[in-house]
Amino acid sequence: MSHNTLNIEERKEPVLFTKHAKYFIRFLNVLPARLASHDCTRPTIAFYSVCGLDVLNSLHLLTPQMRKDIIEWIYTGLVEPYENEPCRGGFQGSRVKINSDDKQLLDSIRCYQWGHLAMTYTSICVLITLGDDLSRLNRQSIVDGVATNQRSDGSFSACINGCESDMRFVYCAAAICHLLDYWGNVDKDKMYSFIKDSIRYDYGVSQSGEGESHGGTTFCAIAALHLSGQLGRLDEKTLEGIKRWCLFRQIDGFQGRPNKPVDTCYSFWIGATLRILNAFTLTDYIENRKYILETQDTIVGGFSKWAQSSTDPFHTYFGICGLSFLEEPGLATVMPSLNIAMPAYKRLQQLHAQWRTNSTDDKYFNSTKEHESDTDTITSPLIKA
Repeated sequence: MSHNTLNIEERKEPVLFTKHAKYFIRFLNVLPARLASHDCTRPTIAFYSVCGLDVLNSLHLLTPQMRKDIIEWIYTGLVEPYENEPCRGGFQGSRVKINSDDKQLLDSIRCYQWGHLAMTYTSICVLITLGDDLSRLNRQSIVDGVATNQRSDGSFSACINGCESDMRFVYCAAAICHLLDYWGNVDKDKMYSFIKDSIRYDYGVSQSGEGESHGGTTFCAIAALHLSGQLGRLDEKTLEGIKRWCLFRQIDGFQGRPNKPVDTCYSFWIGATLRILNAFTLTDYIENRKYILETQDTIVGGFSKWAQSSTDPFHTYFGICGLSFLEEPGLATVMPSLNIAMPAYKRLQQLHAQWRTNSTDDKYFNSTKEHESDTDTITSPLIKA
């Protein structure tokens, strides 16, 4: 059963907005010991918490001082290349710093300081959500770092050394360039070819090449094409096949792969893909909502991947986004391809307009012209039928 808006009787289980907001705020103040191993990815936890509060329309619960503190903490992870140094701009994950006057030691440490695409994407999203104007960012330096991570097959690695390259970082690269309204030396044609070659026989998208179709990487591929203005390059048969593959992932909630159990986070990964492709209305809203709320912790807030299992910020954020796609009253709309709430996206659009007005540099102006059609809608004979 698909409806644009569920009626009151169908919303028997309430969404505990206040408890979920408090859940996110706890993670912004202190992390449980079990998350110690995630020290190098702390910006992602900040992303889920801050952006989750935005989707909950609860950013006002953060005091002005706490907003400022989070912004300043995010900037402590910014890596800016020195003169005559290889491109390494962006945000890193860990905040480990070593205070020393030993130049040799500091130079050795510098060899391991570079931007990480996932940390850069989530850090910029946090800054935008909290109202920062991004004036401290060197957009060209960051995108130069992104371009340095592009591989010969068109994919991207997370950082300049010691990391795999796959569809996850293709998405991060596209998102960063779109957020900063600048594509620089990123080869979008090669990126498109990598994505096209990763579409499998069943029309799902793999991490790379001949891997297995997966809901998360299908989102990454479609969102990257949308953000880079290249979604229209896929033919109608392929687009319809991707929609069909996604629609077949719904059991009650959504699964990430065939013959796998459903998982709360795929209400976002699959849901956002279908939103981008204008096919979300073909899903069963009632069953989707019912499953998501089965994973809701009614005591301390948060969502888990499965019912009766431990909650975490990742599944809490994506569960709330999944409910937003269902137009749950009280939640902000989510911009699916950038994975941020619409209030943050509108602030980003204002920044883009300001940058374009003030820019006298052709390299920025020409880059923005290339993807002005990013918001074009995709028509579908499947929906018309």
